[in-house]
Amino acid sequence: MIDLLVAGCGPAGAATAIRAALAGLSVVVVEPRAAPIDKACGEGIAHSAASYLSRLGVELDGRPFYGIRYLDGQHQVDARFHAGPGLGVRRTTLHEALMKRMADLGIPVVQTRVGTITQNTTSVTAAGHTARYLAAADGLHSPIRRQLDLGSTSAGDVRRGLRRHFHVSPWTDLVEVYWSRLGEAYVTPVANDLVGVAVLTSARGTFDSHLSAFPSLERRLKGARPANAVMGAGPLRQRVRSRVAGRVLLVGDAAGYVDALTGEGIAVALRTSAELVDCILKDRPEDYEAAWRRVSWECRLLTGSLLWARNRSLLAPRIVPAAALLPGVYAHIVNRLS
Repeated sequence: MIDLLVAGCGPAGAATAIRAALAGLSVVVVEPRAAPIDKACGEGIAHSAASYLSRLGVELDGRPFYGIRYLDGQHQVDARFHAGPGLGVRRTTLHEALMKRMADLGIPVVQTRVGTITQNTTSVTAAGHTARYLAAADGLHSPIRRQLDLGSTSAGDVRRGLRRHFHVSPWTDLVEVYWSRLGEAYVTPVANDLVGVAVLTSARGTFDSHLSAFPSLERRLKGARPANAVMGAGPLRQRVRSRVAGRVLLVGDAAGYVDALTGEGIAVALRTSAELVDCILKDRPEDYEAAWRRVSWECRLLTGSLLWARNRSLLAPRIVPAAALLPGVYAHIVNRLS
């Protein structure tokens, strides 16, 4: 019997496995997808998250960015990071770095599905492996969460994300967030000749039709050659009743998700994965729910509040003007999240 079976080899699952192995636990990772794994996301890693990955021994290759810029048709406001730069990293590049670190530590990655989970008071069995604990890091639409009936219904507008990369030199050292009635467009520099553009919206349509809602960004990208096909994700909002079911603990997007509006998914996933491993080391899975809430509450509150304002017709057009009017407050919020 091993100590920990990790279901899912995205950033949350891989970081959980790496931290567990560094703590002396025996770990096996189960992942049905072939590497490297891609995902429709903003690809900006906050300074705190990049630093944590470095402490785990994960060597990242990306393009530094030094703050966040909000723009609408008439206003622009910049918030520079105080602690240090974030890092724009292609999701596939991040996954390759995580896979390399796991290989260095001798962590087996088995390409298969988890399937049916059975557990008792001392162990959990899935995918042909028996472990003391199972960390479910199987994504936004977690089959494990569904199998264990840990989800709950989400109300309100359904938001989705579409992402594409373009061959163009970044025109700024910031991550830009363009706002319009349609939604938001995030531009992240991920290499010296490549930017990622992620559009978040509740509207139906194609990537190109959504891009037309951001004319200043559309002008920036005029003539730029797309680097890949459009990739989508969503619905984004995922409510979870509990992150613990016996010896199964949910982490990453599987543990619940508010929105990609503040771009802090990886940072929260890494912080909560550390708490998960600590609870396993203490053999106290019952402590994980409170630990998860403690380290994620600020991000959940800020993201939820911003999303609430975004969904109010009277408030949404005032978000960027308010940030421009109160740049100190805006910078403080950005740095709290970084």
